[in-house]
Order: sequence, then structure tokens, then C-alpha cells
Amino acid sequence: MGIIEDKLKNLPENPGVYVMLNADGQIIYVGKAKNLKNRVRQYFFNSVKTEKVMAMVSNIADFYYIIVPSEIDALSLENNLIKKHKPRYNILLKDDKTYPYIKIDLKSVFPTATITRRIKRDGAKYFGPFMGGVNAYETLDLINLLYSLRPCDKVLSKTKPIKPCLNYHIQKCTAPCAFYESEDAYGERVKSAVAFLSGDISGAEQTLKEKMAAAANAEQFELALKYKQGLNSLDKIKLKRITSLNKFLNADIIAYRTDGIYSAVNLLVVRSGRMLGSRNFSFESAALSDKEALQEFILRYYKKREELPDEIITSEELGDLLSEYFKKEFSKTVHIICAKQGVRRQLIDMAAVNAEEHLSVAVDRIKHKDDMTVKACAALKEKLNLTRYPRRMECYDISHVSGTDRVGSMVVFIDGEPAKGEYRRFKIKTFEGNDDFRSLQEVLCRRIERLYQDPEKFPKPDLIIIDGGKGQLSSVKEIFDEKGVKDIDLISLAKREEEIFLPENSTPVVLEKRDYCLKMLQRIRDEAHRFAITFHRSLRGKRALSSVLDGVKGLGKVKAQAVMERFKDLSGIINAEKEELMQVDGVGASLADEIIKKLTEEGLR
Repeated sequence: MGIIEDKLKNLPENPGVYVMLNADGQIIYVGKAKNLKNRVRQYFFNSVKTEKVMAMVSNIADFYYIIVPSEIDALSLENNLIKKHKPRYNILLKDDKTYPYIKIDLKSVFPTATITRRIKRDGAKYFGPFMGGVNAYETLDLINLLYSLRPCDKVLSKTKPIKPCLNYHIQKCTAPCAFYESEDAYGERVKSAVAFLSGDISGAEQTLKEKMAAAANAEQFELALKYKQGLNSLDKIKLKRITSLNKFLNADIIAYRTDGIYSAVNLLVVRSGRMLGSRNFSFESAALSDKEALQEFILRYYKKREELPDEIITSEELGDLLSEYFKKEFSKTVHIICAKQGVRRQLIDMAAVNAEEHLSVAVDRIKHKDDMTVKACAALKEKLNLTRYPRRMECYDISHVSGTDRVGSMVVFIDGEPAKGEYRRFKIKTFEGNDDFRSLQEVLCRRIERLYQDPEKFPKPDLIIIDGGKGQLSSVKEIFDEKGVKDIDLISLAKREEEIFLPENSTPVVLEKRDYCLKMLQRIRDEAHRFAITFHRSLRGKRALSSVLDGVKGLGKVKAQAVMERFKDLSGIINAEKEELMQVDGVGASLADEIIKKLTEEGLR
């Protein structure tokens, strides 16, 4: 405590960010402060602390701080540091479930509506998220029924018409691709679809009834049934309307509850005055107050401008700091309201009940998750006599078929959980043939070089796990010795008997089959294997496609690459129509015929 006491005496009163470290020098918590001196001292001298805060403080061996000009700058820096280091005691929300949105790119030629789960800053309009009984695919079918937007994803040209497909002949599309409809007329229907998705459903029911009657009169009974199904989908959307809410209200309602160790959040989603559904989150937090925990949750949850609603209604008074941050970071005004009365208060009360219920259910699940992750990491350190707590674990595997399309995979687990944004893939480049030992040596050699060249992008792992036995481990140990690596633990896990090999021990460690440490190692090993095989199959598919395209008359390297990017794999190009081939830049009718001819000669069509 001596180092900490000296630093506490000299803390400045400026705004800034403080970073807590454990005995291994690992970052375990990042926080922001309006006044660093008052804020940091609270952790060590404030007599009233939650159990979670006390647990964190007991692990603090040192800390440092960064002074910034203002509290909003501190908030921004805190957010960046948490994203980068993923500290153990900060709120870290996992992207385990994403909800669908409907996307309309108004900049494209003859825009279409599509389903996506990834929101990008690409200028397109996104509507959603769809949850709680309002199905995105049903809604997409409904707007296509109402406004006859083209259902395909072909990239169209303003000057180059193509032959209409089956959708036109079964009256699912007006064939703007063939110029059977003007761009202006199609654009008006796109505007109507955007208005519908924005909440204006007036007239939609009457339109569907008229179309259903017309189809029935023409004895097109299957089409009439589709319009009937569209009316049923419209009824679902109408039932989600909260009559006492303004139809233009776009708000997220967030309630926070905690028992001092574990916390839960319920988030209700209202769009265009309709309740779309809710999400529950559970986590541990070392924040000193409910207000700070809720503020940290909101900061973690909203990662993109498109995800931000017009209002965030909360169970705690949060002030203006987050609103200022969103304005600065995303150029969007978000009103953050602590509702005291009226329908907004009723919504908060509803969210609070859900948060309480989820907390009671989630505690046992979180405890079990801890057994499988952070506690398993701590136990692994003791059982294998590792030099440090294995917070960042990397596992490596090799995949190939008879020495072709050889690839290596690196997967990363942090505190026992996958960190998929940190995964890396390697192509084996330095030799030909089937040699897993040399492949592993090449991959680990490149990984270690990157550690020294760019430690920010390729941080040092605490433990490296090799998929294999003693031979694979020894081959990697040679690279460690050659590169002078001494501060990274190294083990291997052999699949047949699930034996764990250590570099300096000829006898493997065998853990009980039900041991959480072994289960964690199996998860990371199996994930590395899956990731390697996925990459290998992708390369093999591209190579097969490339070999088929070789020798096509008039198809040069640039055009061949464009074809591969458009169709991704061999099955895509095999099933492509001539008109689809002609959508690729530089591919005209004659070249499309040559590609089809080559596929036919190869017996693929």
C-alpha cells in the first residue's frame, strides 16, 4: 500500500482518467473523474463500499492517471481505454445477440429493402431493431407487398437494362432493372416504404384490402392469400402501439438494479410509439454508485450513431454529460430523461420490474459463468504452476488437406471468454508440403515478431496454447528460445487423451474430465480448430473458383478477381444466370457466354 499512499497524497484536482493495476501489472479497472483527487481517494478511504468494489480494491497494487481538459474528454478517453484493454471490473457487454434491422440505401439505383444485423455509417436508412413479436422478415414481405419494391439484391445500372427475372412474371416486382418503370415512379414507392417503416401506417390497411379484393376477383387466390397474411402482419404492428404515447416517440427505457455484487439492466425499446420488445443484461460492476454503473452501461451499449434513439429514459438522474458526449462523438442530440411521472414513469416502472426479475434469475447463471471463466483461469495458474494469471490466452491450430491451402489460426480468450475481434488468420508462406511442426513454427515466429513490432495492435499474451502433443509443443518452444521469449507461459493440449504438456516436464498433466480448467482449455482449443477449418475451406473454395476461371477467353486477372468478389465461391458462379454475370464490371454478353461455356466444359452446368 506504500506506493498507493504516496500517489494518493499527490493526486491533482483536475478532470481525468484513472487506471487501476493488479500485482501482475494488468489493467483491472478504468474510470473517469471530474476531480481525480476526490474520486480516486474514495476507493481507499470511503467507508461504505459494495462487495464488488471491495473485491477490486483488494486486488489493486498500483494505479496511474491521465489528466484531460474536461470531464467530457475524460468520458471519451475512458471509453477508448475500456474498449482497448477490457478491464476485469468494468462493465463489458458481449455482442452475443444482435437484432435485425431493415436497411434501405437511398443512394443506390432503384433502392431495395434488405435485412441486416450490422449497422454501418454508410448513409443508408436503418429501421429497427425488430424484436418482441414484430418479425423483420414479415415486415419486409409486407412492405414489398404494399409497395412492390424489388426483392433481389442485384446491382443495377441507370443506363444498362437487363432481362426481368421470375419475380416480375409472378407480380412480385415491377422490373425497374428492365426499365419497365421510371426511376421517379419507383422512387415514390420507396418514399412510401420509408414513411411506413418510420411509423406512418395510415392507408396501409386499405391498400392491402383493395389489392386482396382485386386478386380474388382475378381468381389469383394465392396472391390474395399473401395479401391476407400481410393484413395479419399489419395487425401485429398495430397491437404494439402504446395509445398514450406520441407516435413519433423513439426511446429506449433503461432500468438498473443491483444486489451489491451482481447487477441487471432491462432495456425496453420504443420506436414510432410502438413497443418493439426488451433486452436483459447481467454483469458485475465495480462502480461506486448506481448512477455511475448505469452511466457506464449506457456508454458501453451505444456504440454507433444509428443505434441511438431520440430519448433515453432512465431510472437514475444522470445529468447532461452523456448527452454532451453523444453530441460530440456522434453528432446526434439525445435527450436523457429521468422520468418522474406520466407514461414515461410507467415505462420505467415496467423496466424496473423486469430488471428485478432478471437479477434474481441471473445471479446463479453469473456465478456458474465465473466458475467457467475467471475462476477457471485462476485455478489453471495454480494447477499448472504458471508464472502469472492467464488473462489473455491465445490458442493456435493448423489446417490443410495433403499440404495444400495450409493455414494457421489464432484465437484469443480474455478472462476465459472469446474475444473474437482479436482473432487472426495466417497463410503458410515459407515452405511447401505437409509439416505441421514447421507450420506452427512459422505462425508463432510471425506472431512474436508482430508482438515486438506493434505491441499496441498485437498485445502480449499471458499464455499460449498449442493444439497438439509434446512434438508440437517442442517445435514452438524452439521458436521461443530462438526469439528469447521468457515471460509468456506455453502449454499444449493433446486431443486424444486431453493431456496437457508443459515445456520443462516430460510427464503430461491430466485433469479430471469435469474440471472447469480442462473444459475452458477444450473450448479455446475447439474454437481454434473451428476457425482454422473455416479459413481453410474459404481458401480452397476460392482456389477452386480461380482454377475454373483460368483459361476463359477474354477474362484477364482484374476481371477474374471482380467475378470472384461478386460470387464468392464456385457454387455462386455455377448457379449464376447470364444477366447476373453481366452485372460484374467489364463482363459483357460475349464474355458471360465464354464463362458459361467453360463451366459447361468442366461439367459444372
